[in-house]
Amino acid sequence: MAEAERIIGTPDTPDDSGEKPAAAGASGAGERETAVARPRGKRRIAVLFAVAVFAFALDLISKMIVVAKLEHHAPIPLVNDWLELNAIRNPGAAFGFGQAFTIIFTVIAAAVIVVIIRLARKLYSLPWAIALGLLLGGALGNLTDRIFRSPGVFEGEVVDFIAPRGFAVFNLADSAIVCGGILIVLLSFRGLDPDGTVHKD
Repeated sequence: MAEAERIIGTPDTPDDSGEKPAAAGASGAGERETAVARPRGKRRIAVLFAVAVFAFALDLISKMIVVAKLEHHAPIPLVNDWLELNAIRNPGAAFGFGQAFTIIFTVIAAAVIVVIIRLARKLYSLPWAIALGLLLGGALGNLTDRIFRSPGVFEGEVVDFIAPRGFAVFNLADSAIVCGGILIVLLSFRGLDPDGTVHKD
């Protein structure tokens, strides 16, 4: 009887194999942590590509109109002296920066597109899908210019036409990239990950 009481009173006593039995709540706690970490909802790949297609199409159509109607013409004022349409060709990055590195920016744009497409497999967050879709559509818009416009493949000049006073001339692809980037920064500060989970770090 004494031996039986000793065994009952010492649940942490090692068994014959020398190992302590696992705590009763350990398995349940692990399952709860897994459930919290597991993405919820459905994948947002369709949203990402829908936003990307919309941004790309809008940029492409606007550039076709600009090249046909505005290029080699005087700027068109829109809001007094604050904003005008002025068609230019830009060999650099967004907003006219880095004009000596056209090929490098082309490679960077292609790499961004590949990364976004790979990330789409783990995408469960709607805000992230919108943000990445804007980035993808904008990158595709400017990359299309790099490939198909003069002076040559991967060295093409991007069509810019939105000209605020005192600021660089840009296009709708640049706007999509900037908006997507700002949204990603905001989502990161809020702790929302692309897979739909939220961290409190």
